[in-house]
This record gives sequence, structure tokens and C-alpha cells, in this order.
Amino acid sequence: MDIRQYNIEKEPFYQAQNNEVSLYQAAYNARLPVMVKGPTGCGKSRFIEHMAWKLGKPLITVSCNEDITASDLVGRFLLDSSGTRWVDGPLTMAARHGAICYLDEVVEARQDTMVVIHALTDHRRELSLDKKGELVKAHPDFQLVISYNPGYQSLMKDLKQSTKQRFCALDFDYAPAYVEAEILVKESGVELEVAKKLVQIGEAARNLKGHGLDEGISTRLMVYAATLIAQGVEKQDACRMALVRPITDDADIRETLDNAINMVFA
Repeated sequence: MDIRQYNIEKEPFYQAQNNEVSLYQAAYNARLPVMVKGPTGCGKSRFIEHMAWKLGKPLITVSCNEDITASDLVGRFLLDSSGTRWVDGPLTMAARHGAICYLDEVVEARQDTMVVIHALTDHRRELSLDKKGELVKAHPDFQLVISYNPGYQSLMKDLKQSTKQRFCALDFDYAPAYVEAEILVKESGVELEVAKKLVQIGEAARNLKGHGLDEGISTRLMVYAATLIAQGVEKQDACRMALVRPITDDADIRETLDNAINMVFA
């Protein structure tokens, strides 16, 4: 397998907010596992992509869900015309070839599945392939990164302490308004004044979190709205399509947000 297919050739845009770049680089230099925590769409995945590009390392990303099994991560035997053959899963590929393995929204995976990562996150840095009878010693360049949104944690969906305490952690949040506006301009090409108004709407929605909204408007959704506007879509329509309709079906909340949009773009 050519691990170079997972290289990121073009720099992913990421606007640093604090010292997260230098902190992550120090963790990578020591090959420490890292956990990135923050709300939906605040830039966690983009940050990891940016750091993989900056470090010149391949990045293998797994979007976790409740159906992921340990075999999905480490690999399995498959039947073909010549019999059976072993196929490495993404975690094994990363450990074997020295990539960064990024388990996105790891809290969505079953807790029993997460046990397979434990030996990779301590001094052993190894992965046992029980079905194959092989012990994979992690490549010197391998690093494990996980992310999750603490806002959605519950008794049923949270990481065990035995897993959490195997990682360094970086907290992420939505960028300050002026930085978020600059991100929208860079990502979509929309004018700065329009970007500032989109951020204003986003902040109004975030104030409703816990008062009718489970989650506020993410930076990602604001980029979508800005992109639609840059494509010539009328501003209010773009905002309703990208900022309001995806996050709520509640008629009262929709009306509140629609009114905010009309006021901002009046």
C-alpha cells in the first residue's frame, strides 16, 4: 500500500487563535496522543488537517459512529478468488506506516471498540491483531488523535476515564468575531462587511443554545452561507438555507432567527 495517497498536498487554511499550533507540534515531536475537544464545526478537523500538512505526515481519518467495530479499525480477513486475505484497517495502516490516525467524534463509537487503542497510547505503542496472530509495533512517526464534542456528552455517550487519561487535550471554541469574519472571507471570497453580518447572526443563534437550540450556528455553516452569497444567492435566502433550516425545525426558533436575519440585512 502506498501511504503517500494520504498526504495532504495543498495547505488547508487554518486561522490560529492561540498557541495551539506550537502545543500540538510539541506533542507530535514527543509522539504523545492528542485529544481535541470543542463544539461542532469550530475547526477541529481543519486544524488536524493543517497540522498534518505542516508536519508533512500522511493523515488517515475515521469518522466514528455507533456501528464501528474493532475490526473496522484494525482490519479483517476477506474472501477473494484465491481464498482469504488480510486487509489492514485504518488504525493498523497508520500504525504500520507512520501516519497520523484521526478518530473524529470518537465518542460516537462503542466504548468496547475504543479498548483497541489503549496499547497504542502508552509506552507500548503497539497494536495486537488477535485474528491474525500479529503484534504491530507502531512506526516511529505514528500518532493517534481523537476529537469529540463535550457538549453532547452523556452517561451513555462519553469517553471512559481510562481512555481520557491516555491523551493530552486541546480545547477549541468558536473564534472571536473578527477572526471568524476573516475566516469567512478567506474560505468563501465574500466581502468583509457581509462576513461580519453573518457572524452577528451566528452569535445571536449561539445565545439561544440551551434555550431552544441544542447547538449554535457553527463556523462551518457560516462558511456555507457566505459561499452561497458569493455565488449570487440573495443574502436572506442564503442565511435561511445555511444557518437556520439545518439546525432547527421548531417554528418559533425559526421565526426568531429569520427575524434576526432580516434585521441584520435590512
